Amino acid sequence: MSVEKEESAHKTLTSRAFFRLLKGAGKQDAYFDYAEGRISRNEMISKHPDVWNEALQETMFRPTALGEDNDKIRSRLSELKKQYSNEPWIVIGGPPCQAYSLVGRARNKGIVGYSAENDHRHFLYQEYLNVLTIMEPDVFVMENVKGILSSKVGGEHIFPKILEDLENPNLAVVTGNEGRKYRIYSLTKRPDKEDLLEPCYSDSRDFIIRSEQFGVPQARHRVILLGVAMDIQTKPSVLNKKPVVPVESILAGLPVLRSKLSKEQDQPMRWREVIADYVTELKKVLVKEKRFEPLIKEMNDAVQNLRHQAPTVGSSYPLANPNDALPSDLKDWLLNSRPGKVLNHSARGHMNSDLIRYLFSACWANPNVFGDSDKPFPKSEDYPDLLAPAHANWKSGKFADRFRVQRYGRPATTVTSHISKDGHYFIHPDATQCRSLTVREAARIQTFPDNYFFEGNRTQQYVQVGNAVPPFLAIQLAAIVSDII
Repeated sequence: MSVEKEESAHKTLTSRAFFRLLKGAGKQDAYFDYAEGRISRNEMISKHPDVWNEALQETMFRPTALGEDNDKIRSRLSELKKQYSNEPWIVIGGPPCQAYSLVGRARNKGIVGYSAENDHRHFLYQEYLNVLTIMEPDVFVMENVKGILSSKVGGEHIFPKILEDLENPNLAVVTGNEGRKYRIYSLTKRPDKEDLLEPCYSDSRDFIIRSEQFGVPQARHRVILLGVAMDIQTKPSVLNKKPVVPVESILAGLPVLRSKLSKEQDQPMRWREVIADYVTELKKVLVKEKRFEPLIKEMNDAVQNLRHQAPTVGSSYPLANPNDALPSDLKDWLLNSRPGKVLNHSARGHMNSDLIRYLFSACWANPNVFGDSDKPFPKSEDYPDLLAPAHANWKSGKFADRFRVQRYGRPATTVTSHISKDGHYFIHPDATQCRSLTVREAARIQTFPDNYFFEGNRTQQYVQVGNAVPPFLAIQLAAIVSDII
């Protein structure tokens, strides 16, 4: 069973549950016919109505939220617990993170009268505790942003309290009731004190998983806790480190696209003309400084090779093979049950002025220009005035990295839900495409299999990708949990 409150994400999870059930029966053709646009959603459902009803049951039939639909959720949990009383149980989840994230906390400071003590989001983890008290699982996994380690309520760090509550959920939410107790483990580090009853870690940062160290092509750092019931006499293993995967390896094989013009009629030659004219003006400024010679050369090459004949939508194209340099286990994960066409791969339209900022940033970040410098992408002080956006705080330093390109030779930066707002933080490293990442490219960086279809409009799809835990990391965590039970 899964609980999801956002409508488009719920729709995606239901479609995915349907796919898994069909795959188990070797009948996933209807899913691919729908995802690739050959039949409607209703036609897909009509081919396997019983399977669809089973998928709906898994996702609670409609969007559902902890804290709002507790009676319904707890009733279903109790029903399942009774139905499968002799099987091991696992609970996986993460309380909403807006109250803990650094960005969220910075935003809260600007709210007149804001008080952490009165922000209910700080205490949504208690809803997770309630689920633990009902299910009393053998193992649980809880995920949250790194900011939870430094978040405070009433001047006290909240993380030690969360750990204490997770060790004895019943005592935390039902005063005086001693239920099943848990040992809390890091998934990346052995305890400093190897005590089966009470594993000890000297530093709360030991609970951080740095995804790029485990085969995920993204510098995504999250706190993930593993809870193991005290009555299970098994010490969990930890994740094994894997080679670092650069962004170009994970994007290889996807159809090349050009961006679209958003403020005028989009035509391929007009798109190229807009960019070339901007570059001509920009070079007049850059040529005054010798240090920009390599950058000017890179920009000249990019203009010569602009992808004006490339499509803006790649979802009607078959997938090419990914980069041979991609580790075989990650490649197999991405390509399992491969669709016939690329899913969720269409370019955004961008303002004319952003096109040249994207090209400038991508050229700057090319290792051939400034080498592997400590500044992987240009900051606001590096942009000529010609490229300065109309932001009052542009030169204040507060928005120094407003435009951030993904750099060849390195894992991508963290894909977040902000990618739904604009693409400035997620510029494609290929300067000849002048665009931000597509949903499919962001999903590749997050290690979603290529057969994973995202429902909703493009903005909603970006949010779903940005809010997710990388599936290739999840499957490694699942192996550790599987060994325990």
